[in-house]
Amino acid sequence: MLKTEICGVELENPLILAAGIMGSTASSLNWILDSGAGGVVTKSFSKEANTGYKNPSTVEVEGGIINAIGLSSPGVDNFKEELKLINKTNKDNRKNVAIASIYGSNPEEFSYLVKEIENFVDMIELNVSCPHAMSGCGATIGQDPNLTYEIVKASKKTKTTVPIIAKLTPNVTDLVEIALAAEKAGADALTLINSLGPGMKIDINARKPILSNKFGGMSGPAIKPIAIKSVYDGYENCNIPIMGVGGIANHEDVVEFLFAGASATQIGTSIMYEGVEIFSKIAKGLEIFMAQNGFNSIDEMVGYAHKD
Repeated sequence: MLKTEICGVELENPLILAAGIMGSTASSLNWILDSGAGGVVTKSFSKEANTGYKNPSTVEVEGGIINAIGLSSPGVDNFKEELKLINKTNKDNRKNVAIASIYGSNPEEFSYLVKEIENFVDMIELNVSCPHAMSGCGATIGQDPNLTYEIVKASKKTKTTVPIIAKLTPNVTDLVEIALAAEKAGADALTLINSLGPGMKIDINARKPILSNKFGGMSGPAIKPIAIKSVYDGYENCNIPIMGVGGIANHEDVVEFLFAGASATQIGTSIMYEGVEIFSKIAKGLEIFMAQNGFNSIDEMVGYAHKD
């Protein structure tokens, strides 16, 4: 009942680990896959190693967390070794789906990374949208439709057979404009959305911002309404599938994203509160909801809120 597909890639269920949470090593990714996730997205990595920001890099706020990791990365050569160790099947002998999240400072770096890793993953997600990235990367790319177009175009020009997904930022005046630019450049799918912000929390005793970078991206339940609206608008205006992400904590949240137009969903921050069991818990709840409401497949639910 929960089986679905996106860009021709079959998923046992529409619940995928989002980038940035427990995605740094093959062992943690395999743990997530064995815990009931339909797929996993790695932590974003780059061509060269990047140390990121110093601690503290995360802080809890009402409705979620603010984080400023700074896109720390071991570099593609090191991360390829982790990709090779991701299990092809999980403990129940079902096929695992691995998605690599990559970032760079220009189109050439993105295309280089695609060529380096395409043989080790099922899909590639282009992170052009991190609101706390170090200089030259992140949201400044995804806020420019022309640069977004060039990066997606360069990634597709590698002639890779692996689907290319553009992960977009909500921190723009017109998200649809950016989404259409990515689609025009050949993106096979969109991930909507990355974290919101940047935001800040100040320690009133120390009288200064808590994060070492001072500001970071907001994630968690508080951003879900914005994510839902982004997916809804993307579905209305684009003709490529969407992965919805932002504040998912239960099966009702997943249903909202599906109804808004997402073909699959990604879960991140809630793992910090619920543990890796959240995937099997949500899958069970989703199955019950579908049975009680007469849905026989995930496809029947995608975009349901757009019907007259």
